[in-house]
Amino acid sequence: MTTVLVIAKEPVPGRVKTRLTPPFTPAEAARLAEAALADTLDVVARVPARRRVLVLAGRPGPWLPPGFEVTAQAGGGLDARIAAAFAACTGPALLIGMDTPQVTPGLLEPALRQGEEHDAWFGPAADGGFWALGLRAPDPALVLGVPMSTPDTGAAQYARLRAAGLRVGELPVLRDVDTAEDAGHVAALARGTRFASVHAELTAVRMAAQVAATGAAVVAGRPRPGAAVPGVSVPGAAG
Repeated sequence: MTTVLVIAKEPVPGRVKTRLTPPFTPAEAARLAEAALADTLDVVARVPARRRVLVLAGRPGPWLPPGFEVTAQAGGGLDARIAAAFAACTGPALLIGMDTPQVTPGLLEPALRQGEEHDAWFGPAADGGFWALGLRAPDPALVLGVPMSTPDTGAAQYARLRAAGLRVGELPVLRDVDTAEDAGHVAALARGTRFASVHAELTAVRMAAQVAATGAAVVAGRPRPGAAVPGVSVPGAAG
């Protein structure tokens, strides 16, 4: 069976999902990150796996379900951290991140099969990166040196796999949650998830605050009863 790796950061305000601020506060962005991580871990807990491993930067919290091993992320850039996670595996391994709470067991299922027709699985992200990477024979060299967090990351990683002569299966394109626009799009797709619920709550609170602020501004701009308005003659106002 396949080892499933989830690479993630502890959802601490100011350290995760910083591109969601504004409009969300750092605390709200951390709540969204925690919800996305919890949804992802719940999905991984429901698929057949040899091992389930959370490769974590930080400390685990109450969002961690049972059945997971927790290992600290290695040092270095993201390519080095992903490579180290694969290096710790024996046998097939599938790695996903915490930024796609819309993921489902069905989306992961092809990459968990024990067929012989593919040596690797690749899940491209809409922003040019990738959300999933599966290797039948994990080799850190397949990831080390791939430029991460660029619009060409996915293309470079896919090219690395193909250059190694691997037969690569492709998973569906998913949209990462990086910006507030991404969050709204993914929440609409991931109905019934923690992420969608938290996003709806935070959006409703923000809209209520905007309405209240607009109402206060309108009230503040109204003249007091009987007060003279410039350019308007008020009966009885002249002496």
